[in-house]
Amino acid sequence: MLRAAGIGTGDEVIVPAFGNVEIAEAVVLAGAVPVFADIEQSTYCLDPAAVAASVNSRTAAVVVVHRFGHPADVRRLRDVGQRHGVLVLEQGELDAPFDELAQRRAHAAYLSGRLSGVVTPDGAEGHGYQQYVVRVPGNGRPDRDAFARSVRAKGIDCRVPVKTPVHRTPKFWRDVCLPETERAADETLALPVDASMSRRDLQRLVSACNALGGLLQPAF
Repeated sequence: MLRAAGIGTGDEVIVPAFGNVEIAEAVVLAGAVPVFADIEQSTYCLDPAAVAASVNSRTAAVVVVHRFGHPADVRRLRDVGQRHGVLVLEQGELDAPFDELAQRRAHAAYLSGRLSGVVTPDGAEGHGYQQYVVRVPGNGRPDRDAFARSVRAKGIDCRVPVKTPVHRTPKFWRDVCLPETERAADETLALPVDASMSRRDLQRLVSACNALGGLLQPAF
């Protein structure tokens, strides 16, 4: 996609650091340099304001990723691209069949209405819930990891969606300030929301998480 757009040596491409390393690798394979911009707190997708602040004379493109099924603000990002003469490319997530998608959304609505002690997804229109990602409040990564261990001990599958932001990996290390990216990496946890889950499965998940709410008090 990048090569087809004529992007190569000497170009810079703005990408998110919150997510998989494959996007940055694709930029390098095209001969360009990845530049990492911060994400929005609520969507986990590129922040249009952060993208605009990262544009310079070498910027050729922006790669937008729709994260966890939450759609990025493509309209604002395209506005940034038009103002600066920068190409905006989308890297979408595969969607599910309608029935499965509707079931996931129903499960997500059930969880969002009953979970306490965690910050639930914002429920934006169009959210596909490829992953149901919550934030564990408290003191960042130690509390999130302790929460995850406790939930797993109760037989609930969960996982950290992004363990290390790309700009903190050895291959792509950058001395840049991406506060929302790093905060999200420290606080987020993906809970199961598979279409195959029963109401009893969801109730067990809610009970396991809510029982830990009193442990999530920030230290002062």
